[in-house]
Amino acid sequence: MKKRTLGKAGLEVSALGFGCMGLDFSYAHKLTKQDGITLIRQAVERSVTFFDTAEVYGPFTNEEIVGEALKPVRDQVVIATKFGFNIVDGKMASTNSRPEQIRAVADASLKRLGTDVIDLFYQHRVDPNVPIEDVAGAVKDLIAAGKVRHFGMSEPGAQTVRRAHAVQPITTLQNEYSLWTRGPETNGILETCEELGIGLVPYSPLGKGFLTGAMSKDTKIGEGDFRKILPRFTPEAMEKNQALIDLLKKIADGKGATTAQIALAWLLAQKPWIVPIPGTTKLHRLEENIGAAEVELTASDLAEIETAAAAIQIEGERYPEQLMKTTGL
Repeated sequence: MKKRTLGKAGLEVSALGFGCMGLDFSYAHKLTKQDGITLIRQAVERSVTFFDTAEVYGPFTNEEIVGEALKPVRDQVVIATKFGFNIVDGKMASTNSRPEQIRAVADASLKRLGTDVIDLFYQHRVDPNVPIEDVAGAVKDLIAAGKVRHFGMSEPGAQTVRRAHAVQPITTLQNEYSLWTRGPETNGILETCEELGIGLVPYSPLGKGFLTGAMSKDTKIGEGDFRKILPRFTPEAMEKNQALIDLLKKIADGKGATTAQIALAWLLAQKPWIVPIPGTTKLHRLEENIGAAEVELTASDLAEIETAAAAIQIEGERYPEQLMKTTGL
């Protein structure tokens, strides 16, 4: 697979990474530990070198799967994980990015991952109770100690990025970005990344499964699947948002590709420093996603998508109100 470089620090990764969260967290369908390990190793065999996890996925179990799966190829891959939440009774609770918490999480994540260094350490969400300079300073200390290589942030606002970057240069941001979530284009994130030399790693690049075209208003979302609480996944919203799938399918049919591949290829075409991290629990979907890196969208393709997408009003917020409040700080 082609490679891309994240940030001025020059973190080189495969053009598409692998979001590991869904292997055993957030969705109704979960893999066993062994099946998760197998799928990650199948991704490595297909030239994926960038794997994303977090302590809250599971919690804790996702990091263990990733660590064990990648142990034989540790020097050939980049592992990203995240800090920033209290975990109470096995569940993600309030934000916590106090420096002592960051240090404790780093040590615990290193153990679970079975490695001596975290390649990329993200603040999972901005903590309004801790100055971002203190957060960046704590990660800077971890980098100096050799426990972390690169600093990242997830879902910050542009001004917070600038303040953090002044203390410890940020290698990459992980924000939601896709054809149906285009906030980074208007909230200053893409502009800030361009200006400061920061990479962007879009999570949910396939709209949490919707942009694959495999869901409709008749889709029944299973118990334990967090999409049940998302406004965009009500039957009414999915019916209205089908117009975006129709657009993707039209372009895909002309390219001999799938809707998912067009959605990912569109992201890759936006900037050379964008690296989407689609997740899956199925080998055939993994191979389909990887194939997106070979789909070439011409300037006229992109213009057609842009014109058609501009006429589509996306129904529903991406998160319920309380979760939206944790983004863009």
